[in-house]
Amino acid sequence: MKLLKKILIGLLIIFIAVQFYRPEKNISKENDTVAFMQETNPPEEVRVILKNACFDCHSNNTIYPWYNNIAPVSFWLADHIEEGKSELNFSDWQNYSEKKKDHKLEELYEEVERKSMPLNEYTWIHEEAKLSEKEIEAVVKWAKDTRSLYQLGNLPK
Repeated sequence: MKLLKKILIGLLIIFIAVQFYRPEKNISKENDTVAFMQETNPPEEVRVILKNACFDCHSNNTIYPWYNNIAPVSFWLADHIEEGKSELNFSDWQNYSEKKKDHKLEELYEEVERKSMPLNEYTWIHEEAKLSEKEIEAVVKWAKDTRSLYQLGNLPK
């Protein structure tokens, strides 16, 4: 019993100590999705969906929930955000080539159609990010239509 008590005290000390070490937050002072929004011009319904279901993990500005202040959750969220931004970062849209933009839009609608995005772990807490069939259709239609404009070279630079 004494060994178990020592192990629990040790784990508690480690838990408290790790609270003082935090991963860097993904917060930008700028509205850096403007270039993406202006160039792709999504309809208002899709703009809201992107804001509610995509931008926290796929832009340079995350709105953090209160539980992000508790380790190890803060590390788990930081890892998800880093991975999401490595796949698609709407804040870097202006730095992507036309071919890459076209490909990212293709991946976007494929992931949404398969219901792989947004992640279930995200929608557990963010009810507004759960996409209805109608919202999925709207995002897919917009992404496909926008892709065709890239393929034709008809989007503003």
